[in-house]
Amino acid sequence: MKATRCLYLDLPLTGYPEALRLQREITASRMENRLEDDVILCLEHPPVFTLGRNGGRENLVVPEDFLRRMDIAVVQIERGGNITYHGPGQLVAYPILDLNASGIGIRDYVGRLEEAMVRTAADWGVAAAGHPKNRGVWVGERKLGSIGVSVTRGICFHGLALNVNTDLAPFDWIHPCGFQNIRMTSLSTELGREVPLDRVRRGLKRHLAAVLNKAFTDADLPLLMTGLMKEREATAERS
Repeated sequence: MKATRCLYLDLPLTGYPEALRLQREITASRMENRLEDDVILCLEHPPVFTLGRNGGRENLVVPEDFLRRMDIAVVQIERGGNITYHGPGQLVAYPILDLNASGIGIRDYVGRLEEAMVRTAADWGVAAAGHPKNRGVWVGERKLGSIGVSVTRGICFHGLALNVNTDLAPFDWIHPCGFQNIRMTSLSTELGREVPLDRVRRGLKRHLAAVLNKAFTDADLPLLMTGLMKEREATAERS
């Protein structure tokens, strides 16, 4: 099957609220047919804990005033799953895709995201795999990457988080994904050295294109958002 076009935005360190607003705007534009192409955002976040539809505040194991002193927010969002952590050195990819148009079911889609992380880890000689009872990617009993997605009218958003050079200490302040006794890991922990994040970014991009059957076009965020705003204004005038 011929690869379909997808806009790819390689972004710098981006605050979680800003990235969430961007995802929601692009998702709405896909649902309203104001944007014809799928989009993938790849970025890092400043430290933040996010809670999925299954909750997770009960899985914080430190007081919230401690998190305030550490300047780490706790944000409730609409993705599946429980509590997780995002921070610098962790690669996050947010595919905003029309699954119906792609002919991909949600379980298949999650498996493809896992496979992209498995292949990325293999680039560095780290043998990772999916887990039959807890979605994500594991190195033995240590969790390397997490997945949490949301689907609205066939359009998916949120996505995956791969620990590269991530400070793992904040994972000790929660029960990751709602499970006790989960040990987190990173590529740098497994290798015993820091890993060049730009090279991991390029590898993850290549593997996402392969598993999702996408032909990526690098996109400029200001131009994309300007185009979406103009199209929204034009749609409002016609209605």
